[in-house]
Amino acid sequence: MTNNTNDGMSDNKQRSLTTYNHITYLLYVLSYFTAGLLWIVPIFMNYAKRREADNTWLATHFDWQIKTFWYSIVLFVIGVLIITFALGGFGVSVLADSGNIAIGSVLLASLGFIIMGFTFIWHLYRIVRGWIALTDGRPVP
Repeated sequence: MTNNTNDGMSDNKQRSLTTYNHITYLLYVLSYFTAGLLWIVPIFMNYAKRREADNTWLATHFDWQIKTFWYSIVLFVIGVLIITFALGGFGVSVLADSGNIAIGSVLLASLGFIIMGFTFIWHLYRIVRGWIALTDGRPVP
């Protein structure tokens, strides 16, 4: 691990927070195999310890993971809402008698699935990129 400035943080504290971040990154990855059930655990962990890393390179990892979580939630919900609207989940009869309406519904639902797929890939990319930077002892942008 590259030794960045500790900014007044003891080596033991830095090692402890680095290990803590490795665990949160791992939990984010494991959440893919638990239908997202573990997804909420690392966000609470990040909020619980983020102030301990203030003014250090490790603070960027806490912020990175928190932003990744919230942006992923927002994008995923947008995708679900589009799909729900397109397929009539809000009481809108989009699969009516007209073939044009049915095609429009399928296209709109496809957009929702594309947004959800993009969110999945983007979230995984951010976790991998952040974890690699942590392993290298670097901050994330």
